[in-house]
Amino acid sequence: MSEGIATPINNKIDYFVSDLHLGASYFMDPREHEKRVCEWLRSIAPTAGRLYLLGDVLDYWFEYRYVVPRGFVRFFGALAELADSGVEVTWIIGNHDIWIFDYLPSELGIKVVDGVLDTMIGGRRFVMAHGDGIGRIPAKERLMRAVFRNRLCQRLFAAVHPRWTVGIAYAWSAHNRRKHHAGPTAMPLPVGPLEQWVKVRQSADSSSHPVDFYVFGHYHTVVDRVVSGARLIVLGDWITNMSFGEFDGREFRIHRVQGSEK
Repeated sequence: MSEGIATPINNKIDYFVSDLHLGASYFMDPREHEKRVCEWLRSIAPTAGRLYLLGDVLDYWFEYRYVVPRGFVRFFGALAELADSGVEVTWIIGNHDIWIFDYLPSELGIKVVDGVLDTMIGGRRFVMAHGDGIGRIPAKERLMRAVFRNRLCQRLFAAVHPRWTVGIAYAWSAHNRRKHHAGPTAMPLPVGPLEQWVKVRQSADSSSHPVDFYVFGHYHTVVDRVVSGARLIVLGDWITNMSFGEFDGREFRIHRVQGSEK
């Protein structure tokens, strides 16, 4: 993992970040955490050509038709400034920020993707996703994903007053962190399912341009290794790693925010 600064081509760099978990209750000072994210967004503004947010940017978000949930004003403002300045912002939703509909894309001027994004960047082929739906998924998780994405279930959830749903969502999120991997002191998930998925996809890919990079979030660990001829990148998080990726048209590097613990 490189700690250096990439030399931009035409003064433009593509940036990649995931698992900011803005608003999470286990941060000692959630507002300070949001400010730090905004400082980073402002720091990349002069060189950024594109910004890819690979899910779980917000610890919880549900868009209502006529009202906006409280919070994240600084972050949304910083994103809007980037988009207004000409930076292409793409948000690949994760398992915590599933319920982005039309408000954030239209208000901030960003593109939202649900699922796998297969795209060319600087002549290199990138396949990107949050990572929660990649590989073999347990039956319970498949059921939850189906319920969360069901339009009728979303409408029923929206009909419940936010004073109940928001509290339930954050409590559930905190419970999952204690039970699984996303708390500040917990262990990251093993990335074996990602490696297996990449191997299967690589062997089945008949494109004239093979995949150069597979980029994921979700696993809360930093990975940069070659799998079946492609680079597998896992971006880490902003809970313990404070890490992000950048691509200058030639090299993909992972960095940590200046001043963060290694």
